[in-house]
Amino acid sequence: MFDQCLYFNTSALARRLEREWTDAFAPFDLTPPQGFMLRAVMERPGLLQRELADVLSIARPTATRVLDGLEARGYVERRRTEGDGREVAIVPTAAALAIRDALNSASAAVTGRLKRSLGGEAFVDTVARLRTARDTLG
Repeated sequence: MFDQCLYFNTSALARRLEREWTDAFAPFDLTPPQGFMLRAVMERPGLLQRELADVLSIARPTATRVLDGLEARGYVERRRTEGDGREVAIVPTAAALAIRDALNSASAAVTGRLKRSLGGEAFVDTVARLRTARDTLG
């Protein structure tokens, strides 16, 4: 019935992936959005809050809510920039850096399972096609 429906198929895929990533980040008491955001902050410390939203392709209010959760858990700090007091840079805390390797390993394990299930080439092709569709429709 919905074989050719992009919305239905991507939503169904998103729900399945949400379960995978929820399980992966549960040991860290993080939701998938928090886990991905924290990984981005650790990869690029000092990103401005608006830049972080852009990197993750999320709205700024969504970024604020996710950052609030990370800050409450003690994983990030917001710091006013020197040049413009309205801008906020996001930096990881020592607590975040302490779980960095384990968080990245948990992510790698999920990616590895997905690659084995789909096949390496199909996995890479699927991600590339989804990114192209996202960018084209964005």
